[in-house]
Amino acid sequence: MDRHVVLAEGERQKFLSLVREYEIFCGVRVLTFNITEDEFLLVLQVPKAPTKPLTDEELLVRIESLTGTAGGKKTRKLLTRLRASGQDEAAETLRNRFLARMWDVSQFMKLLEQRFAQWFNKQHDRTGTFWASRFKSVLIEGEGEALAAVAAYVEMEAARDRLANDPAHYPWCGLGQALAGDKNAQESLRIVLAASQHLAATSLSVAEAMTKYPLLIPSIAAWGEPVERIDAASQSLSTLTAEEVLEIIGRNGQVPLQDYLKLKVRYFIDGMVLGSQTYVNGVSEAIAVQSGTRRKRAARRMEGVESENLYVLGNLKKNVFSCVQKTRDLRAGTGGVAVALSASEPPTRQVAAVPASAPP
Repeated sequence: MDRHVVLAEGERQKFLSLVREYEIFCGVRVLTFNITEDEFLLVLQVPKAPTKPLTDEELLVRIESLTGTAGGKKTRKLLTRLRASGQDEAAETLRNRFLARMWDVSQFMKLLEQRFAQWFNKQHDRTGTFWASRFKSVLIEGEGEALAAVAAYVEMEAARDRLANDPAHYPWCGLGQALAGDKNAQESLRIVLAASQHLAATSLSVAEAMTKYPLLIPSIAAWGEPVERIDAASQSLSTLTAEEVLEIIGRNGQVPLQDYLKLKVRYFIDGMVLGSQTYVNGVSEAIAVQSGTRRKRAARRMEGVESENLYVLGNLKKNVFSCVQKTRDLRAGTGGVAVALSASEPPTRQVAAVPASAPP
């Protein structure tokens, strides 16, 4: 967003309410999220369009779920009139105008960003561009370590930005919302935890998920000192500060994922595709077929982390790792980047396995 904009708490809450509205309208699921003073990160599950089309009533319910517009009632009247007069072709044209905006990460982000920018500008009597750049998207393997790592990275964003000591106590992230009792957030985190363990979501209760999911996430104090949280894998306490983690990686060392997440890591927002080696290579091959090129790009190990299961597509060389300084000039802002992360099913050899959110 504009580098001089700092979102107040009420503005972050408004943005979250719009996320939930367009989640319903577009037919996606927000698995987790983090909204800070100058950026947001979302983990989105974007399903394919259903083989059985939405009924008129199902479509109208989605349209009418959007607040701040009278378009839903007008659309209902128009569609009803077209059906009653036998103008089915015109009715289908009307339906398709809305259906084209569903089950697509780009459409979801476009609608969300436009709506919030319009609201914010009106509130502050301002004009001009609100978002500093187009959102970025990373295709994520929808199961296993990759999904767990990305979800934990997103949960940690406010802590890395020194806005919260612990994600559990930050109200504008998935974990904070879930622990505050939000049913939608609780169900989404149950889906993430189950998929990360290659389980069906129904095999875990919400109570189990709320107990186990926080163990995926390290906790750091606002100025970099460690806060005790049991590491789910080793059952040991993480004691490294973000600055110490950065120093280790700078010497070509590796650290556990729990410490790795204390840094700003570009792989999570610029890695194009993130997952296991098999998954990333499969997506790369599908992209090569789709684009008509013979050469496909090979999966690359994520540097600096002690994991044999985290790969990305793309070779990042500059400023891959960083940590926030102990003081921030909030008045100047940081020129944050909006990032959409799309969880996807593992690809097959078919070109159709590459969702719309994948890079061309």
